[in-house]
Amino acid sequence: QVQLVESGGGSVQAGGSLRLSCAAPGYRYDTYCMGWFRQAPGKAREGIAVIDSDGDTAYAESMKDRFTISGDKAKNTLYLEMNDLKPEDTATYYCAQRRVVCYLKPEYYDDWGQGTQVTVS
Repeated sequence: QVQLVESGGGSVQAGGSLRLSCAAPGYRYDTYCMGWFRQAPGKAREGIAVIDSDGDTAYAESMKDRFTISGDKAKNTLYLEMNDLKPEDTATYYCAQRRVVCYLKPEYYDDWGQGTQVTVS
């Protein structure tokens, strides 16, 4: 199983920004997808953005204006830049990885990090 480790969460005031990181070992397949997801208390886990091994990205419609996903293959690290944060963005944020095809639905992913908490007040 692939070990993913998120970092960069914290507490921030509304309107602020955070940059999350996800450290991942080199994936064992040539084509893969990595994504960011979040889960607020009492709510289902939801997809934020995904990026494939070619660098193509996809976003949940409600996230694309404020969130940016990127990856650094040399560092085996995935990033999520979050701007203009709102209290409703408070959640645990997870990165995940899967083979070949990208999906924004979390149920398609097998490899997950432990999550990093983001609190917006």
